[in-house]
Amino acid sequence: MMMNEYQLETIKRRLSTIKKDSPFYGKKFADVDLSEVVDQEGFEKLPFTDKADLRDCYPLGLAAVPEKDIVRIHSSSGTTGTPVIIPYTQNDIDDWSIMFERCYRMAGLTEYDRIQITPGYGLWTAGIGFQSGSERLGAMTLPMGPGNTEKQIQFMTDFHSTALCATSSYALLLSEEIKKRGIKDKLALRKGIIGSERWGDKMRNRIASDLGVKLYDIYGLTEIYGPGIGISCDYANGIHLWDDYIYFEIVDPKTGKNLPDGEVGELVITTLLKEGAPLIRYRTHDLTRIIPGNCPCGSRFPRIDIITGRTDDMVKVKGVNMFPAQFEEVLSETDGPESEYQVMIDHLDGKDILTLYFETMVPDSEWEELEKEVQERFKAKVGATIKPKAVNMGDLPRSEKKTSRIFDNRY
Repeated sequence: MMMNEYQLETIKRRLSTIKKDSPFYGKKFADVDLSEVVDQEGFEKLPFTDKADLRDCYPLGLAAVPEKDIVRIHSSSGTTGTPVIIPYTQNDIDDWSIMFERCYRMAGLTEYDRIQITPGYGLWTAGIGFQSGSERLGAMTLPMGPGNTEKQIQFMTDFHSTALCATSSYALLLSEEIKKRGIKDKLALRKGIIGSERWGDKMRNRIASDLGVKLYDIYGLTEIYGPGIGISCDYANGIHLWDDYIYFEIVDPKTGKNLPDGEVGELVITTLLKEGAPLIRYRTHDLTRIIPGNCPCGSRFPRIDIITGRTDDMVKVKGVNMFPAQFEEVLSETDGPESEYQVMIDHLDGKDILTLYFETMVPDSEWEELEKEVQERFKAKVGATIKPKAVNMGDLPRSEKKTSRIFDNRY
């Protein structure tokens, strides 16, 4: 993707002061003459920033403003290692709200909607991001937070919520409970704003059908504001990113070289206006591609494809690299399996064994044949032999947050 004039000038302006403003980048760019970065080619020669860099800055080493200007901190949702702390100025929070309001409007929401927010609050960016965007939109906001499904459904019914904001895992849990109770007709839901984790078409179709909503993929990460830096439109053919606030590239995960539009690689993001913790060429580890051409919706904002996985989600079994998206693709292309699956990788008797558990509604008398078909399809698509195992609907765990699907027990 070509860098436009606004992006180039904004980046040059940011680079002109970043060594002075940010101790982190002062050290990182110590041997780089940033005044020589005058075009896209020069920019693409700058070193990447990675999550390990951010962890090394704990607690406030990433700040690029005086402490008196920091009004909030957030932290990534990871549960291991040193936390990544991101400081925000008031302008950062205002900009984030503007982007989030755009997301809601692209999904067709207005001030007349009633938006029920189920992602978590606190150090995680999700809940408060959804809320600030909803309030800026002028909609009635129900800041429920995660869990307490009974109250979620009560408020959804009593307050006639028209939009649900959730992780795909919790949206599935709610949709299954609503279907079980047979109360879909009592709901006023019409939109679902779903984010935080990747999800396959079967899961998407189940949630949309059981809730009676149109679904939109929202994108973001704590290091880059949080959710709300992009969303899919009514055509559901990619995620529009707000390129007046972020500049994005797709690079080869191994070589770091920029890839042409349309080729799948790792998404790299540079913040254009962020004050508290500006990031230059930040490796998200998310795998996607830039979608060339204009969207039929008419939006001028460029698109990336739905995230297909993460470079750090990859597992290697029997010498073959595998990603969650590949399991989902095989299951979605096979009649019989439903959306929920779980992968267990073990090392027994000197061999790696990968067991793929998947839910199904077909009679158990047909499971053996179905398992054989899944095994053959996976072998043909990925090149490895796995052990598929069918289970009944509801046997695999559900989550109010994100669902863990791959468990590597070899280490």
